[in-house]
Amino acid sequence: MSVTQQQVLDSLGRIKSPRGVALTNANVLSAISAADGNVFFSINVDAAEARAWESVRAEAEAAVRAIPGVTTVMVALTAERKAGAAPPPPPTPSRGTPGVQPVHAHKPPQGGQSPMARQSEIPGVAAVIAVASGKGGVGKSTTALNLALGLRDLGLKVGLLDADIYGPSVPRLTGLHEKPELDGERKMIPLKRFGLAIMSIGFLVEEETAMIWRGPMVMSAVTQMLRDVAWGKLDVLVVDMPPGTGDAQLTLAQNVPLKGAVIISTPQDLSLIDARRGLAMFRKVNVPVLGIVENMSYFQCPHCGTKSDIFGHGGARHEAEKLGVPFLGEIPLHMAIRASSDAGSPVVDSEPDGPHAAIYRAIAGQVRDQLKGVVAAS
Repeated sequence: MSVTQQQVLDSLGRIKSPRGVALTNANVLSAISAADGNVFFSINVDAAEARAWESVRAEAEAAVRAIPGVTTVMVALTAERKAGAAPPPPPTPSRGTPGVQPVHAHKPPQGGQSPMARQSEIPGVAAVIAVASGKGGVGKSTTALNLALGLRDLGLKVGLLDADIYGPSVPRLTGLHEKPELDGERKMIPLKRFGLAIMSIGFLVEEETAMIWRGPMVMSAVTQMLRDVAWGKLDVLVVDMPPGTGDAQLTLAQNVPLKGAVIISTPQDLSLIDARRGLAMFRKVNVPVLGIVENMSYFQCPHCGTKSDIFGHGGARHEAEKLGVPFLGEIPLHMAIRASSDAGSPVVDSEPDGPHAAIYRAIAGQVRDQLKGVVAAS
């Protein structure tokens, strides 16, 4: 059964704003996206009134979810401070909040003012790690998927969340295009392939759909894919983060209980500058940096095996040494990796005995070793 925008508006029209006005007449609704049972919209209010609107957001989400044919609802509460308005007072620090400890016992740091204080663990998931890059186009998603498969090969139960809202690549990389189903608690059931539990916004929208969302709505969507997904028991959930170091990336790092981050870069100077910014962002929010990977480290001719340093070579290793973080390894620019990714058959799974799979597994082994005490060793 197809759900229309008018059905959504009719449902929202029965909800009152904090001032008693019908939600549809309160001039706070964004454009509504409704397709294939998936409904997305935001409620845009002044930051000073955000707390009063949270119950309205929850009521709106419940009302839309009750419409026959709706399978997924994402409602973001976007709160912005008006020009010239004073910022809201900081929250009162709480006593006894445990401090942040590297990797083994990552907890929110002391003080309610900390940006990490909003974090909470995902039930059943032992460790959440981020795969990030300071810029796009460095092979982050391909690396995230093959890293997840490498962790799988080490005997861990692994999930993969494609949090790159604006450019979800995981559906293409895995060859998955089905819509997630709901369980008895109306949580989305992650799709399964290669022994991984996989979720992506790309499973909910068409590949050609332009995701023109503001930062708070991105965070709302990612939060739902974390919290409203039946992940089950996982040792590691690998999060393929959006590229860059903007508000969406910082907010995600502050709200997701990350046990560590893997930074992806190419050897060239421009990419390393952005990688340095990404690393600084994670350090700023007290997320342990598990290491740097140099992707497209060199071009290896598939015919003669000759290596050419197209983007330079060794820059990421040098950067890791300078910044005092582990260097996890070099991944070549090779046609086998590109072709298998385009075909939805990642190289760690399609060529498990090949040299490239060995590289990814070696990187996964170093990541696993840094998570000892959090995940079980194989």
